[in-house]
Amino acid sequence: MRITKFVIVVFALLSLHFNLFAQDSEQLFTIYLVRHAEKEMTSDNPKDPPLTPCGENRAKSLAIFFDSVELDVIYSTDYKRTKKTALPTAEKKRLEIKIYDPRELNDFAKLLINRKQDVLVVGHSNTTGVLAGLLIGEELGSFDEKIYNRIYQVVLYNKSGRLHVLQTAFKCDD
Repeated sequence: MRITKFVIVVFALLSLHFNLFAQDSEQLFTIYLVRHAEKEMTSDNPKDPPLTPCGENRAKSLAIFFDSVELDVIYSTDYKRTKKTALPTAEKKRLEIKIYDPRELNDFAKLLINRKQDVLVVGHSNTTGVLAGLLIGEELGSFDEKIYNRIYQVVLYNKSGRLHVLQTAFKCDD
């Protein structure tokens, strides 16, 4: 718990710095990308499984993580696990979850860059890293399906991007 508070404080300070700078320029914005939380492996619907209890707790933990972060929009793919991961943050921020197509990542990356908004994007292990790479102009691939604790922070300024990969301290109590 102590590490979680430390990470939140550091993240808040970084966000404050960028938010203060953003007041001077509308060209600076941040896109956060996360993979959906833990999904049920023995679901009746294997293509669209719900979150596990641990996944639901991780989603709530993400809402706490993003509490002090300014967000204009929250995007999710149209799957139970991604929407349920985004839901606690969306409720806390009073934002609607907008759906994007993970098969159209190039177009979605262009849309995110052109809109210049601070956003959270909830995706999958095979799309989150790829989208982060598209946003910064580098080729990044998918990552292992066992990884749930990454937050990709892409800070864009004048069409140039910088990627920070953060790791949450959340762990299941299983």
